[in-house]
Amino acid sequence: MVRMFINKVAVDPQGRALVFLTDDENRRLLPIWIGLFEAQAIASEMRETRFPRPMTHDLLKSLIEATGYSLRQVRITQLQEKTFYAILDLQAETGDIEIDARPSDALALALRTSAPIYVAEEVLRDAEIPTEKAEEEEMETFRKLMSTLPDDQLPPDAFGLAESDSGSSDAGLSPESDTSEAEEE
Repeated sequence: MVRMFINKVAVDPQGRALVFLTDDENRRLLPIWIGLFEAQAIASEMRETRFPRPMTHDLLKSLIEATGYSLRQVRITQLQEKTFYAILDLQAETGDIEIDARPSDALALALRTSAPIYVAEEVLRDAEIPTEKAEEEEMETFRKLMSTLPDDQLPPDAFGLAESDSGSSDAGLSPESDTSEAEEE
């Protein structure tokens, strides 16, 4: 399981709500489509907005606490046919229990109780999207690796850049080749 945090809540161009989870290094990003009501519940708690009457997730928090339990953690455990599954881990002196939950409800409760959020590695592997930071770090690692290899260890066509007829190995990748003929006129 990987510890994750709620990064943001957004609405896509089709009007569907998403919550984005990220790890503590912002290298892994997990988007989860959620309902608009749940998005509002998460966003209002992130902004620390208070309402005169308890909202549904505030009521659930009160109910959990009134029965002597506390939310120990939220786990997003599965992704099946584009549906995420979560578990609320509740603890009390009388014993621990697991409750099946939608991730959106589990996340809204985690925010209200400061409970940690965990995502199964398998779920991340299937649904995460690379972050810009992760891509930059991978490119830097690649550059460092390439700088340690002697030039004679790489075949001329190692990256599809075989020598052209003129004997140049840049295969037309000079800055001058970036402009089209229409732009030169």
